[in-house]
Parts: sequence; structure tokens; C-alpha cells
Amino acid sequence: MTSVHLKIAAFEYGLDHEASGAAIEEAIRRVLASGRAILGPEVEAFEAEFAQYVGVAHAVGVGTGTDAITIALAALEIGPGDEVITVSNAGVPPVAGIRATGATPRFVDVDPDTLLLDPRRLEAALTQRTRAILPVHLYGQPVALDAVLSFAEEHELRVVEDCAQAHGARYRNRHVGGLGDAGCFSFYPTKNLGAYGDGGMCVTNDPDIAERLRSQRTYGYSDQRRSVVEGRNSRLDEIQAAILRVKLLQLDAAVAARRALALRYREGLEGLPFQHPRPTESGEHAYHLFVVQAPNRGLLSRALSAAGVGHGIHYEWAVHQMDAYRDLAHSELLITEDACERVLSLPLYPGLPMDAVDRVIELLHKHAPEQPLE
Repeated sequence: MTSVHLKIAAFEYGLDHEASGAAIEEAIRRVLASGRAILGPEVEAFEAEFAQYVGVAHAVGVGTGTDAITIALAALEIGPGDEVITVSNAGVPPVAGIRATGATPRFVDVDPDTLLLDPRRLEAALTQRTRAILPVHLYGQPVALDAVLSFAEEHELRVVEDCAQAHGARYRNRHVGGLGDAGCFSFYPTKNLGAYGDGGMCVTNDPDIAERLRSQRTYGYSDQRRSVVEGRNSRLDEIQAAILRVKLLQLDAAVAARRALALRYREGLEGLPFQHPRPTESGEHAYHLFVVQAPNRGLLSRALSAAGVGHGIHYEWAVHQMDAYRDLAHSELLITEDACERVLSLPLYPGLPMDAVDRVIELLHKHAPEQPLE
């Protein structure tokens, strides 16, 4: 184990620029010289390239990942009076995206081994108002989609995949996002594929849905710029698209680096009472985050901070425990609530040295609780 005591950041924004700064700067200059700022050739090219990467027929750039969820649901004609089944441990964005359509999120508890939506709980959450399921590929790990898609087909429900943390993740050899009716991605700077600002993408294999997505992102316009439905203003800009085109070329290498770091963590933490999510069967984890459940999270967090090790909590509170969303607590979510009290995200990003991971592992060995995780 290393004894070097340098600060370790939770995330390093500058490493991307070190790796591809010249290409990114050239892409920005290209946009500035073009005179096009919104929905121009860079967005069109990136949409085509991203669709090819995900393995879908259509990709539609939007302003944020949260907008992507709202626009996808609206394109599927989900709105006031409808319910969308999802989870409460994935932060506010999925819930905010659902609520923006006028629909109501209905939470199900998570699988204790993966911390992902538990398909076995879908039946109990089903009501006459249920119209869709929003599985969240949390931390970069695919939800067990076979069971979700089978349930949705049986009950004539739509499936919108939240892939905000799952660029590069695959399920049964298919990239996530392309298995449901639509998939939604975020390009927030910390994501596996991150812009230098906000950005998002909806993907689908259905041409009719794609047409409605494009209409939804720009005021519900038809080709004649007349609003045929009530839409919104949510468009990916040319500079971010140009930057993302550069970074998309490096995404597979970046995900491979994340997996190598995660393997080091898994091997180094073996035998310690820090549970981390079990891999989904037939899934390929993209490791947006490496999350452990720590029985002594408060003490461990303070120890890491004192040692100069950045870290995060994704997420400290379940959404139904927050003041703005307490009306959504329709059922017991004991596994969700317990996990939110224990989860802690360790440093993991391309460019993080292995000896930094070894130092984090060393600290977890030093500060491991004596009692096992129940």
C-alpha cells in the first residue's frame, strides 16, 4: 500500500482537458467561426454519432438530462393523472422530470444487493393510473431489464430508461437506453460523457416517438414552426455538442479505465464490512460511481476528509423524505431508506492513479467497523 499523502479529489474536471484540450479548443473555434449557436450541424452530427454508439435509430439533443426525462414522457403522452413507477434513492432529477409533465411518481423499493429498482415489487405498485416505468441505471449499473420489459408488455406500460449515469453500460450486449421506448442521458460535467456545461439526449428506435421528441424540445413546433402540441424550450447548444463529439471518441477508453479502478477497489475491499452493489446478471457496469455501504458512514467520511480524500454521498436522503416530495410516500421503502443512511461514493474517474485507489483502500482498512454490515 502507498504511504504518499497527497490530496485525492472526488472528481477532477481538468483531466479531460489535459487529455484532449487541443481537440476541444479546435471544436469550440469551429463553432464560433460557423455563426451557428443552437441546433446546427454540430448537434446534428453528434446526434447521429451518439445514436450509432448507443445502437439506436434516433437521438435528440436537449438542454439537460432532467429535461430529457420530461420530454420523453411527454412524447409518450404521459401527463396529469398518470403515474410513473420509479425509485426514491436516485436523487431528485428523475422525480422532477416526471413531475414536470404533471404525472405522479410512484416509488418502489430497491433490490438490497444492487440498490436498483426491484422488478419483483412492480406488481404491488401497479394502479389503474400507472402508465410507465422509469428504471434508473444508478451508479452506471444496468437494471435487470428483462423482468421490467416483460412486466411492461403484460400491462401495456411504457418504459423510459434513465441512463444519466450509465454511458457505456450494457445489458445483454446492448447499450442501455435502446431497450425501452426511450432512453434519457445527461451530459453534466461529472458524467461518464460530460460536457463543459449542461446537456442531455433522448434516444429511441421509434421514428414517431423521435418526431414527437424533436417537437417537444422546441415549443411543440411542427415543421412550419407552428405549435401543434404544448412543448418547451430545451435544446443542446452547438458548443457543447462539438465538445461532446470529441469526448465521445474517448468514451470506451474512459469506461475501461473506470472498470479497472473499480476492480482494484473490489479486490482491495474484499473481506471488509463495506458492501458494494452486486453486478446485475447479464449487465456490464460503466462505473460512473463506486459506492459502498458503510455502517459507520459519518466516522468514515470524517476520516477520509481529514486524510485529504474527496468523496460523496449519492444520495443522502431518499426523495420521499424531502419536504418537497413527502406527499409521494405511498408505501414502505425500508431498503431504500436504510441504503441512503449508509451509501458513500469513493473517488473514481479516468486519470485517477492506482496508488491513489490503494491509499483509499488503506484508509478503509484502517477505519473499518468491527461489526459486519447487516
